[in-house]
Amino acid sequence: MKKSEKIELVMKNLAKYYDYKEKTTLNRMRKKPDPYKVLVACLISLRARDEYTEKVSKKLFAVADTPQKIVKLSIPQLEKLVYSSGHYKKKARVIKHVSQELLKLHKGVVPDKKEELLAIKGIGPKTANIVLAFAYGQEVLPIDIHCHRIPNRLGWIKTKNPEQTEKELEKILPRKYWGEFNAIFVLFGQTICQPISPWCSKCPVNQYCSKIDIKRSR
Repeated sequence: MKKSEKIELVMKNLAKYYDYKEKTTLNRMRKKPDPYKVLVACLISLRARDEYTEKVSKKLFAVADTPQKIVKLSIPQLEKLVYSSGHYKKKARVIKHVSQELLKLHKGVVPDKKEELLAIKGIGPKTANIVLAFAYGQEVLPIDIHCHRIPNRLGWIKTKNPEQTEKELEKILPRKYWGEFNAIFVLFGQTICQPISPWCSKCPVNQYCSKIDIKRSR
């Protein structure tokens, strides 16, 4: 079977397996996208499970949901609001700095161009692409650790970091799947295709996987 055929089958099977449109905080935000809220929720989501991202985002936005309101909060106040998402000290400072930069450089408006987003310290390639895809509906590939690790495990690509993965996937992943790729693979990576001892026995795409670097599975 050709690689392109495997990619089609994996994407179709995983899309059926996961109700991704309702199961992740960022995807639910696509219904009525607020670019600033999408950006901040993504910053909160780093190294946090989705249930904590949603809880913390709601708590923060109930107090401050614009860059103008965020910059008025002290760092201790922000730390308290994002505490349960983990790494709260760093996140509080990043959220405040990003908000200040948005006000200074873009009059509080979140840019819709990747280079302008990346020019703000604290916004990396994945976060920039999340904003472009989820808030502005652009065809980009947000690549987190799951989206990098799993295509390598499946045998689609052979890359060393998310930046390389993004470039290689742009070449082989049909554009019709770009909008759902991140959401599906994050859920897949959290529930079945985990880094250590993946659940190959209940994987819906087990037969299409090359199982690269899997030493032990369940």
